[in-house]
This record gives sequence, C-alpha cells and structure tokens, in this order.
Amino acid sequence: MMQRKSQKKEWGFDLSKESSLNSATVKYRDFLLATASGKIEGVKGPGKLATPFEKTKVAAYTLGAMTPCMRLYAFLGKELQALLHPSESTHPYKKWIDNYSSEGFQGSALQTEDLLDKLSVSLTGEELDIIEKLYYQAMKLEIEFFCAQLLDQYTIVPLTKGHDPAADRLVIFSDFDLTCTVVDSSAILAEIAIITAPKFDQNQPENQIIRMSSADLRNTWGVLSKQYTEEYEQCIENILPSEKVEEFDYEGLCKALEQLSEFEKRANSRVIESGVLKGLNLDDIKRAGERLILQDGCASFFQNIVKNESLIADVHILSYCWCGDLIRSAFSSGMFLP
Repeated sequence: MMQRKSQKKEWGFDLSKESSLNSATVKYRDFLLATASGKIEGVKGPGKLATPFEKTKVAAYTLGAMTPCMRLYAFLGKELQALLHPSESTHPYKKWIDNYSSEGFQGSALQTEDLLDKLSVSLTGEELDIIEKLYYQAMKLEIEFFCAQLLDQYTIVPLTKGHDPAADRLVIFSDFDLTCTVVDSSAILAEIAIITAPKFDQNQPENQIIRMSSADLRNTWGVLSKQYTEEYEQCIENILPSEKVEEFDYEGLCKALEQLSEFEKRANSRVIESGVLKGLNLDDIKRAGERLILQDGCASFFQNIVKNESLIADVHILSYCWCGDLIRSAFSSGMFLP
C-alpha cells in the first residue's frame, strides 16, 4: 500500500484530497469482500461455529476470486517490461512495471495459484464449479475496471474510446473469410461450381458457356488450393523479419503488404485463367451467401454499428473470395445491412 501511495505522488496525485472510486472499482472491491465473508450467490454462508473444512472452503473461494488479479498483473508486468528499452529510465510507469514484472511478484502469483490448487483438493465437483464461476466473474470485473479508466492520451485500442461521434467519422475495416465467416468462402464458390458442373459424359447446351466437368473442376481446384497454400507460407516466411523488431517500421510494413498484394494478384490470376468459376449462376451464389454461417458476435457487432444513429461510421469488408454478391448476401441475410 505504501508503494502505491509513493507511485501516486510521482504521478502528480494530491493524496490529501478525497477522491471518489469509479463504479468498476467499487464492484470489484465489494465482490472480493463479499466472497471473503462467505456471501456467495447460490451458496449457504458459514455459520457462527464454522468448521475447519468450511473455513478452508471459504479460503479457496476467496483465492478463486483473487487469483485472476494476481495472474493478470503478473502477465501485464512481463508484457510491458518486454516493450521497454533496457536503458529506459524516464518512463512514467517504470516503477509500476518493474514491480509487477519482478521475480518477487511473479513468485507471489505462482504461490497464490499453488495455494488455490492445494485448498481445492478436498472440494467436491460442485464446489470446484463455484470456484470456476468466481474466477470468471473476477476476470470480467478486471476487464470492466480497465475499460472504465479515462483515456489520457490517444491510442489505437480500444477503437471507439476516443471517438467523438459529433465530429469524427469512424472507418472500420474488417476481413471477411474466417474472420466474419466460419468457413473460407472461396471454397464455397468452388463447391458450387463443382456441384452444378455437367458430368463427364453430359452434353452441354450450345447457348451456354462451355464448362469443365465436375471431376476436372475438383482436380483443378485441388491443384490451385495446394499451390496457394504452399506459396502463401513461403510468402509469409519471406516477409517476416529474421530478427526481433525493436521499433515500428512503417516502410517495412508497406513493403511487406506490397509483397502480399502481389502474391494475391498472382493467385487470383491463376484462378481466373483456370476457368474453374466460369459459368457460375448468380442466384446460386446469393443462396450460398444467405446460408453462410457467421462467427459468434459478428452479426451483433455490425448491427450495433448500423443501429447507432449517433455514430458516423464507414464499414469496409475486405476479402479475396472474388465475389461481392456472396458477401452482400451473407450480411443481408442477417438483416443488419440495407
């Protein structure tokens, strides 16, 4: 506690003045105090003549509520310490970082976890479930605590924390394949082509585009997919620096993105030249898009943006699947895009 007071003085806080706690801090404090006194939702508290076992159980519950804080701060201390230059001495939070990255605090976090494991040995499955719920609740309250802090300087994340809806236009870029979707949409287009393709011995109408047979399409797509995967892995290997990057390299990032863009152009050209997607029916593509399964939270994320009338935002979806109609159908089916 004395160390905390010393740090606050260094950061310019006047300790003689009373300051009110924000609601997130109060919620976490009250949660810890309630747990330590045995007041746990759905659990009968210990009586006045609590047995040693009951006291051990309450101690385990209390540690279950405290451990996430210890582990989180130990993790943050190490992560932030790794970002500081060894010769850095003027960083305003250096002492804070040094404290939580120190071997002493790391050891305390491990000791807390070890004690929780030992106290939990004699507990029933139901009691272990309670500890799991307390741990989850404590981590949730920690997240609320960090999100409640005032933003003192511009930062990249959280994205909307410093956004002024009245003056700023928020531009959101989102990847589509495997970010919004559960499956790779390019594979869906290939599957549509294969399913709707004529059989090997089937005659095709003269007024329609001549298409490969389903067997030829499947073989061609297999070759294209294998080549894409192998060249993508090689491209990424060439892009990634061989040594640890000490500072942000904007020029290097631009060059890497250009290399990745050139790779994607070559891969797309091969698909076009192969003719595997030639003759696809637009209605089939739209139906596939409407049935496309989105990742959990994707629909609600974009719904919140669209429905927020005070938010001025442009949303851009990025994809290499070659088909805007598939993407528009996938989002329109969720009824959150006009």
